[in-house]
Amino acid sequence: MAFTVKFWGVRGSLPSPQHPSKQEARLRHVLERFAMDPKVNAKDFVDQLPKEIKNGYGGNTACVEVTSGSNRLIIDAGSGLRELGEELMRNGYAKEPRDTHLFFTHFHWDHLIGLPFFTPIFLTNQAVHLYAVQADLENVIRTVFKKPFFPVPFEQLQSQIIFHKLEPRKKQRIQDFDITPYQLDHPDPCWGYRIERKGKVYAHCVDSEATRVTREDLGLDAGLYENADLMLFDAQYTMMEAVEKMNWGHSAAPIGLDIALRENIKRVFFAHHDPGATDEKIVDAERQTREYLNAYTEQQRRAGKQVREIEWGFAHEGQEVSL
Repeated sequence: MAFTVKFWGVRGSLPSPQHPSKQEARLRHVLERFAMDPKVNAKDFVDQLPKEIKNGYGGNTACVEVTSGSNRLIIDAGSGLRELGEELMRNGYAKEPRDTHLFFTHFHWDHLIGLPFFTPIFLTNQAVHLYAVQADLENVIRTVFKKPFFPVPFEQLQSQIIFHKLEPRKKQRIQDFDITPYQLDHPDPCWGYRIERKGKVYAHCVDSEATRVTREDLGLDAGLYENADLMLFDAQYTMMEAVEKMNWGHSAAPIGLDIALRENIKRVFFAHHDPGATDEKIVDAERQTREYLNAYTEQQRRAGKQVREIEWGFAHEGQEVSL
């Protein structure tokens, strides 16, 4: 195994915790289903529940962890970063000096909101390296830690904060990984990341409207996708919603599948779920995506062409993928 990718936050725009009334309705529904089959034990019953009923997709915003042994990269500081920080602390992260490497795609609030609640940034024996292509990285981070946005000023953070400006499309070796930023299609400048180790590739493609879909349009940025083993792709909208919300900076799952099939990507997971989308709505988006792929496959079959198998799904919080 070359490395593991874990999704700590898969929502877009802003955190979307579930309302207590919805939690109660879900619990009532589950208990009613359980009561209908008195012979089944509780564990087996829970195991067979559809994921939208059992645990849903989660409500935290963008944060992805890439690990190999003690080597760790983090992409984006959405609200999921808080829980990642708590997990690191439970596993003894504060017992010895550490270097944390955190990469930003861009600086919208849903990708920053977790940083002030990331425990390692307050520890004296920690070095926190922050990376971005954007030249205003340091100014943005210092602003986050200014009143009235946050009560603790940047100057009082106990960790050593080190800023790094990345060169577009230039590969760097960091923490035993090769990482290269490529530009995405977003109203504000946004950069995806291609992460490589031991011949395995993870392509991080959030936030993006994917308005450039051909290799000619993508130009050098096509390198983000080529032969990736795993791609995380922005699918905040259904195809119909994407048409209605052009230039909002987000895409739909069928567009990601088209790219994956063309670029020989093995696995695709879709994220940046709309904050207003219920778990049931995301399941319906999965259904629409499946219908699209089935129709495309049948069309190709009739033309005498084969469509290769591709593993795909809609990402949920806490999901881990090994490469």
